[in-house]
Amino acid sequence: MLRKTSHLPARLGAGARPVLVVVIDTEEEFDWTKPFDRASVGTSSIAGQPLMHERVYDRLGIVPTYVIDWPVATTPASVAVLRGLMEAGRCEIGTHLHPWVSPPHDEEVSTFHSYAGNLPRQLEYDKLRQLTDAITRSFGRAPTTFKAGRYGLGAHTAESIADLGYQIDASVVPYTAFTDDGGPDFRAYDEHPYTFEAGGRRLLELPNTAGYTGWLRAQGPALYELAQQGWARKLRMGGILSRSGALERIRLSPEAANGAELRRLSSALHGAGCEVFSLTYHSPSMVPGHTPYVRTDADLQRFIATVHDYCTWFRDELGGEFMSVTGLAARLQS
Repeated sequence: MLRKTSHLPARLGAGARPVLVVVIDTEEEFDWTKPFDRASVGTSSIAGQPLMHERVYDRLGIVPTYVIDWPVATTPASVAVLRGLMEAGRCEIGTHLHPWVSPPHDEEVSTFHSYAGNLPRQLEYDKLRQLTDAITRSFGRAPTTFKAGRYGLGAHTAESIADLGYQIDASVVPYTAFTDDGGPDFRAYDEHPYTFEAGGRRLLELPNTAGYTGWLRAQGPALYELAQQGWARKLRMGGILSRSGALERIRLSPEAANGAELRRLSSALHGAGCEVFSLTYHSPSMVPGHTPYVRTDADLQRFIATVHDYCTWFRDELGGEFMSVTGLAARLQS
């Protein structure tokens, strides 16, 4: 999926309305300030997921995809919540690999190994296979959408997920590099979906939505890289560009941006020809205290309101429509 020679654009076609999908990284709770820990496997926050359905998704006709990891897939109470939503047609279930809590536990737990693509090929495949089997057993159907935990794609991930029957990947983060601590580099990738060759099959890539706004957005990648240099950081160049309205890099997530920023990004990308938008967040944010983004009940209410208001704006002002991930894939591949 990172070898661009086999990439083909996946487009909705002339005159199509923009489409929004929702993908939720559905995972265990852990302290984001501490090292990765195999013992951190609590999933109590899964019980909080239906609230977003009641307040937003059911009202607007949105069917999100919960990409789930090993602790969620193997905890009966968590499975019961999500399977109930799935069987009612209120969500889809995909796969999300956090390697440090997913068997077999044959690697040293470290930041480098938290990117599953850095594992030996066979170990990454074995973790993916066991997780896929667990989800299939728990939900009665095989998942077809995959999102790498920490966006940790590697040289062999595409062939592994193709071999396991996946049809869609949602791991690429446009214009972003995680190389500082050993992760992948997505700086050469943009926000547009594409198909790619893997294991003798064609898979669909649905990138996370991220991009640039401002009157210098056309020079965004180059200027953003410049702003990360040591001297530019000392001068706070990034803040100056943002405050002046010249350049912002925004990710389409209520955890990373407020409502105005989400709308500003979407308007800029849509004006430049973007057809598909992917709104993302982490499942533990639906219960206060589990992520840095939602610490209090007031934070949670603002979080839900941000999702509601953005989705309503996307439909009513941008003229968009909502699709499930598999529904969108069928449309793009038809």
